[in-house]
Amino acid sequence: MSYPLPESGSENLTESGSELGGWIRLTSVPGIGGEGQRHLLKAFGPPEAIFSAHISALAGVIGATLAGRLLSHDASAAIATAQAWSAMAGNRVLTLADPEYPQALLKTADPPVLLYVKGRVDCLNWPALAIVGSRNATKQGETNAEAFAATLAAAGLTIVSGLALGIDAAAHRGALAGSTAEQSAGRGSTIAVIGTGADRIYPARNAELAREIVEKGCIISEFPLGTAALPANFPRRNRIIAGLALGCLVVEAAERSGSLITARLAAEAGREVFAIPGSIHSPVARGCHQLIRQGAKLVESAQDIFEELRWETRIGAVPLPPTFSEDAATTSESAALLDLIGHDPVSLDALSARGNLTPGQLLAILLPLELNGQIAQLPGGLYQRVQRPS
Repeated sequence: MSYPLPESGSENLTESGSELGGWIRLTSVPGIGGEGQRHLLKAFGPPEAIFSAHISALAGVIGATLAGRLLSHDASAAIATAQAWSAMAGNRVLTLADPEYPQALLKTADPPVLLYVKGRVDCLNWPALAIVGSRNATKQGETNAEAFAATLAAAGLTIVSGLALGIDAAAHRGALAGSTAEQSAGRGSTIAVIGTGADRIYPARNAELAREIVEKGCIISEFPLGTAALPANFPRRNRIIAGLALGCLVVEAAERSGSLITARLAAEAGREVFAIPGSIHSPVARGCHQLIRQGAKLVESAQDIFEELRWETRIGAVPLPPTFSEDAATTSESAALLDLIGHDPVSLDALSARGNLTPGQLLAILLPLELNGQIAQLPGGLYQRVQRPS
């Protein structure tokens, strides 16, 4: 920016209705994206200076058509909505000039000019790690994401993800469980970066999770209030997930997925990229294997991440309560069947052949194990053993 950022003791720009109105007006003009907005800020200073400039001077930066549109655009409805929303407890609108704007994101190539924040603003500047992965995750993948997030949050890292189903939601849940011990120290929480307006929650089934996130961490969006869940928004929000964090851990991902976009953006921003390997037979492991071939760090435990980041854990890891009873498979039949399943997905027919058991005999043993969370049924009638990472 060509104008000085306010010092920490100065008036917060978002607390002035007129100044917030200028930022909302700047970011609501159709056709002027983030790059154009930042060029205007660099050339003229804060929004009030931009809108006071002559059209010819504006045209020199963004062209005559957009300059005319900038000066004629009516943003009164958007301004009123944003001012009313930001006046509600727990809601903030951060600008590039705000001292509480996340500094890690400010140093990336494409920082949003505005961030709508619901929850704790302070955690945006805590050390963070992104955890992303498939929406169609396996039970083992969700267990891995939850356990890794809990351990990392317990060690003081804030977990950043996208509030999607599958791996994202599991990462947020794990971070909430693991961050309890660090809250008093001002570290270890979770940030959800969403692809809708900050006044909307998508998917709806994560509404309760979102409420918990707001209590301990925050939900953020660059999109105007009221923005619906448009497909194009989600790849764009991935750069914010990558930019907020020291590194990005991919738990499960198909060969073409948004998680790989996030990993690429993290690498381009100079962040570390980590990936958990999986079964060679699993479609959601292929993206992770691709990343590892391209140089991502293979991780088997949270300690691998701590070592790579040179992160000193100040407290012991706080493990999640197990989702199953460790003593459930005490019968010889159950223990033998778990050995037969191994670590890859397997069909009922294959298990029947391996154990010389009828389908009826197998189901009688599988059902208690499934109810206890030690195995999970996958699409296609496959079964997979579920284990907590060490």
